[in-house]
Formats: sequence, structure tokens, C-alpha cells
Amino acid sequence: MLDDGRMTPENSWLAGVDGCRDGWLVVFVRPSGNDTRIQVFTRFADIANALERPAIIAVDMPIGLPDRSPLKGRAAEQEARARLGDRRSSVFRIPSRAAVEASVAAEPADPRERFFHACAIARETSDDGKGFSKQSFYILHKVAELDTHLRTNSADVARVHEVHPELAFWRLNGEHPLGLPKKIKGRCHPLGLELRRDILIRAGMPHGLAHAATPRGAAEDDLLDAIACAAIARRIHAGLATPFPASPPRDRYGLPMAIWA
Repeated sequence: MLDDGRMTPENSWLAGVDGCRDGWLVVFVRPSGNDTRIQVFTRFADIANALERPAIIAVDMPIGLPDRSPLKGRAAEQEARARLGDRRSSVFRIPSRAAVEASVAAEPADPRERFFHACAIARETSDDGKGFSKQSFYILHKVAELDTHLRTNSADVARVHEVHPELAFWRLNGEHPLGLPKKIKGRCHPLGLELRRDILIRAGMPHGLAHAATPRGAAEDDLLDAIACAAIARRIHAGLATPFPASPPRDRYGLPMAIWA
């Protein structure tokens, strides 16, 4: 189901998307059944325009950039963290629009200088003077890419939804946060990954998909996260998913700021 209430056909493709080293890892699924496809795309626009023409795209990337970052981040981030227990630190606080745009600007050309410049803007445009980490800096180009796509392709706003894998797993796990992390000290944690596979299978995702080989340009945890996003795409299609917060605010360009699960 789309935001305007229109049902999408049962033979539609849906997409779960996670950022990865070589771009965007996409898991295409049908609303039900075992028909799936896995592919890595370089550009987000290529996902929206793929041959599958996914009716719903559930992407692990912030949508809607605040002019000023409130204390503890957007309401979407605050509500997600409140449900995730020990996994709450996985929810990235998005800085202001100005900070995101500065992080991908042509100047300064030196990435290190650009990081410090964007951080200074983030501190100036947040209610608590917070910047952002170097790790966050290296994903902001994807945040900016998605933001640009949605602002220049307004028809896609109704089918592209922000999700978060850990909130997805919380939902699929009976609204209980997971007891094991997917990584420890930056490395995949086998027990945490196996827990996530089991939850995906119990939630109705195909066994073969949960155990599929990881495509080149992505990591094993990227694939499981993308499958979790695809599971939420199915929930959105079925009218079962809800946004956090329930009444999403919008940014200056009208983009909704909510995480779906």
C-alpha cells in the first residue's frame, strides 16, 4: 500500500536497500513467496528506475533533513532508540541539512578539512552543539544522494520509505530488541548474524535468501540488513507497518521524517 492508500499489485516487486562499499545493496522481493533478486547498484536513481520498478523501496538511510538538529536528533531517531535497548547506539543522528550539504561540497577539496568544516556547521546548527563522527561523515554522501533524488523526483516520495535494520529486527522479533550485536569491534559477529538469519526466516523471508552468498562490493551484514529492509517493505505493502513518529513532521522540502517498521 502506498501512502495515499492505493494498493500495489500482488505481483509487484518490492525492494529492501542498504548502503554498502560499492554503492547500494538491493534485495528485490515479491509481496509474498520465494521470488527474489539481489543486486548492487552504484546510484540510488538506478534502483528507482530498475527493470523491476519496485512499488515500495525501503531504504536504510535518513530521509528528511532538519534545518536545525534538535537535542538527541529527529523524533524518528529518538523513538527508534527508545525501543532498541542495547542496540540503540546503532541509530545514527542526522545533522542539519546545512552540515550534510557542506560534507559533500566541492570545497574544501581535502576531505579532512571538509570534515572539520561540516562538523563546525553541525555544531552551529544543533540545539546542543553536537558535531558528528568520522564514521558518520563517510556515509553523508549517500544521505545527500538520496535527498537530491527525492527532491528532484517528487513522484518517488510516496514509494521510498526510511527504515532502520535494527528497528526492523525489533519488529520482526515480536517487538523485542536483539540480545546480540551484528558486529564486535568492527567485525561481523557470527552468532549475531545467525540470530538475524533465524528471525528473518521465522518472519517469512525465504530460507535461500537468508543464506544467499554476499555479492561483490557488499558485506555479509549488509545483505542481512537489506533483507530486513525488504521484510519491512512487505509490511508496508500489506498495510501492517507504522511510522515512528506516528505523525511524521516534514522538512523544508516536504520530505517526511519517519522510520517505518
